[in-house]
Order: sequence, then C-alpha cells, then structure tokens
Amino acid sequence: EVSRIAQALDVEVEAFRTRPLEASYRFIYLDAVYLKVSEGGRIRSLATLVALGVNPEGRLEVLGVDVADSEMEAAWKAFLEGLVARGMKGVELAISDAHTGLKAALRKVLNGVTWQRCRVHFMRNAGAKLSKNLQVVWLEKLKCCFASLDQGEALARIRALAKEAEAKHPDFAKFLDEAAGDVTAFMTFPHEQWRRIHSTNV
Repeated sequence: EVSRIAQALDVEVEAFRTRPLEASYRFIYLDAVYLKVSEGGRIRSLATLVALGVNPEGRLEVLGVDVADSEMEAAWKAFLEGLVARGMKGVELAISDAHTGLKAALRKVLNGVTWQRCRVHFMRNAGAKLSKNLQVVWLEKLKCCFASLDQGEALARIRALAKEAEAKHPDFAKFLDEAAGDVTAFMTFPHEQWRRIHSTNV
C-alpha cells in the first residue's frame, strides 16, 4: 500500500516539476539544501536545488526542484537551463548566496540578469572575517550601512567602513570592498520591493 501511494505521488511530483512556466518572474531566488539519503545501503548527502519566483500577482511560486551530487557549476547550469526550457522568462534579478558554481552558471544561462548577493549570507560571511569578540560591534556598523536611501549612499558607507577597518582588520575590509556592489544590487529596484529582494529569506 505504501509503495502504491508513493508511486502515485511520484507521478504528481514529476508533473509539478516539469510543468510549463507560463508567467513572467521578475525576481527569482536560488538556494540549495543538503539532505541525507539512503542509496544502496549507504547514506549520502545530496544537494536539493530549489528555485522560487515572484509571479505578476506578487505571489511566490516554486519554479523548480532538483537533486544533484553537489552545487558545482554543471549542476546549477543544468538546473537553470531546465527552467528556461520550461518557459521561465522576464527575470531581472536573481537572489542567491555567493556560491562559485551558482554564480558561474547564472552568468552562462541568465547573462545580463542582475545578481543580488543574499544579505543574510553576506553578514555571516563578513562575521567570519572577524574574531568573535569583535563581531557584534563591526556587524552592527555594517548593518547600519543598509539604512540608506539609495545604492550610492549605501556603497559610500560600506566603503567608508572598510577604510575604517583596513588597518586592524584587513580581511574584513577587503571583503566589504569586493562585495559592496553585489550586496546592494537590490537598491537599484523600487524601494517598496527592497524588503522582499535583499535576501533569500523570503
């Protein structure tokens, strides 16, 4: 009975995963979750690639889900190409973490689309450049940079903070300088969208 139900569910899941994408999705969110699965009597950790999109009515839709061995460029490229083949269009902004394979795949499949570095992941990565006893002070200063009216102001504040940190915390300062443009990309869109598109935490 369990086997029969599982087989019926498999059909429904596959139909959902391969359905045509007929709407335009201005914003898409890309992320991966690692899950442990049993294969051939052993446990493996596999990457579940997930894409969400904001449809013309402003609602979130799950656009695609796929399982891959890892988040290497080839896996993300095949996943994104599958979304495009199913009709995904109208994408202006892709929000994700800074995984190298994902960024490379985005450039190849959705070249010209603006990339927003997830601000939540960015803050974690920034904190990793500091010793624990310094994180609260410097990350609070960094957080304040995003209380800006536009991207130009935010960039100026982040770069000023990097300059302030340069002498004693060079790794942190370099990280801010290199990531500033990507983590403030959302500010080139209308202000009323900012809260929704600055990170993958939707």
